[in-house]
Amino acid sequence: MRIAVVGAGFAGVSAAKVLRQSGFDVTVFERAPDVGGVWSRTRRYPGLHTQNDKGTYHLSDLPMPADYPQWPSGEQVQRYLETYVERFGLGSALRLSTEVASAELVNDETGWLVASRPAGAQDPLTVERYDHLIVANGIFSDPLVPSFDGHASFAAAGGRVLATGEFHDIEAARGKNVLVVGYGKSSCDVAVPVSEVAAQTHVVARELLWKMPRKLGGALNYKYLLLTRMGEALFRYLRLKGFERFLHGPGNGLRQSMVNSVGSVATRQFNLRELGLVPNGNFEDIARSTVSLGTEGFFERVTDGRIVVHRDQVITELLVDGGRPAARLADGTVLPADLVICGTGFRQHVPFFDDALHARLQDDAGNFMLYRQILPIGVPRLTFAGYNSSFFSPLSAEMAAVWTAAYLRGGITLPAEDRMRDEVCSRLAWMTARTNGRHARGTNIIPFSMHNIDEVLDELGLNLGPLTRARQWLLPVDPSSYRRVTAEMIRRTADPVSAISDDGSIKADKVRR
Repeated sequence: MRIAVVGAGFAGVSAAKVLRQSGFDVTVFERAPDVGGVWSRTRRYPGLHTQNDKGTYHLSDLPMPADYPQWPSGEQVQRYLETYVERFGLGSALRLSTEVASAELVNDETGWLVASRPAGAQDPLTVERYDHLIVANGIFSDPLVPSFDGHASFAAAGGRVLATGEFHDIEAARGKNVLVVGYGKSSCDVAVPVSEVAAQTHVVARELLWKMPRKLGGALNYKYLLLTRMGEALFRYLRLKGFERFLHGPGNGLRQSMVNSVGSVATRQFNLRELGLVPNGNFEDIARSTVSLGTEGFFERVTDGRIVVHRDQVITELLVDGGRPAARLADGTVLPADLVICGTGFRQHVPFFDDALHARLQDDAGNFMLYRQILPIGVPRLTFAGYNSSFFSPLSAEMAAVWTAAYLRGGITLPAEDRMRDEVCSRLAWMTARTNGRHARGTNIIPFSMHNIDEVLDELGLNLGPLTRARQWLLPVDPSSYRRVTAEMIRRTADPVSAISDDGSIKADKVRR
């Protein structure tokens, strides 16, 4: 069975490793010249670091190097992934600098025709047939840069607009007036190094987000609060079970006190009240769209004036002021702006699918209808990997690959299609209500990362034992605890040859429904 994987970030390379170990012929297409996805040298911006510490941000069978700092840089994460490829002999499966132009599902029996060419070239397309396709291009692959009024005259005067992932050379900001748009991780990350070299650095924030200190009170590592099952349980999940019922029932007062105390510490530690940067709402709102760590040095540079934050503002137009590029904000303020760097989110779509296929994958609102964030309902021979923004993105992607391998080997008992559809619809409705619609088309599962992993592994009967999961309530989740899951899945499931019919479909008697 030939499997095509599109994307070579954490999701793509872990899928390649798990599926090759499971007996499949795998080809990974990646348009960048290196593995890494968002960590690729083609997409890294100055100041990029992980939000997780190195002990929680890795794949199950390869820890981060001991000599890495607690929060590795983007370059170090990319180097880790290169080591992973070398360790597991995945190089022969990779087609780097190769762009997938289209992927067409011929029919349910024939499979996919994947058309590719060298990235950036106009060479004739190479078309190949694959039995199964895994989409691992990621939900952070296509930056969404606003279309500003006045851009043409602004650009003619020398102004530039680009996404954070397109900003690679800090020297491009030296001596310039820089506007950073957004208040998420990438915007705050890039603003710090820019402020070291720019003439002025302004951050334009439509909405302030709550930030978590890496160390609360300068002592307690945040991983003991948010990267544990207890930290996850502080926020209300779709279905409560076990101790969660107490926390959101009789113990709700205690739970709220714990959450609010963290918010109070963050407010004092970052001097938010003095800086006028206390977000609207409560600290519990940190879970509504994304949980973001405070970038080291960001608030210190706001304090000393090297970064100026314009809260509750947007750019209404780009213009030329006195012969120089500038930007006008909603309150009428005009700021000089040689360079506008946008950390304004991403489009969630699959660029190599046509509109008809997108319509089969999404609901009327454009949300992906993916069972377990993996399996599209009603589209055969297709699964997704890494379509879930998670605290434990590497581990989540790897366990999704295990689920896919088990599915292809005939080792999953799936509900009927209408039940899976009902499950996805109810989850999307809950996500929409919980996040005010900010769930990235159904792909943002933060802060419920371990709930997602549990659901994936419970369905396979491969979850960790109760003692290990009990430790995870108080101690940060260690992905190494899951290193035997792939081997156990292979041991329990059918040989892939016996599970797959001559036409490439999965035998009905091998998939228990």
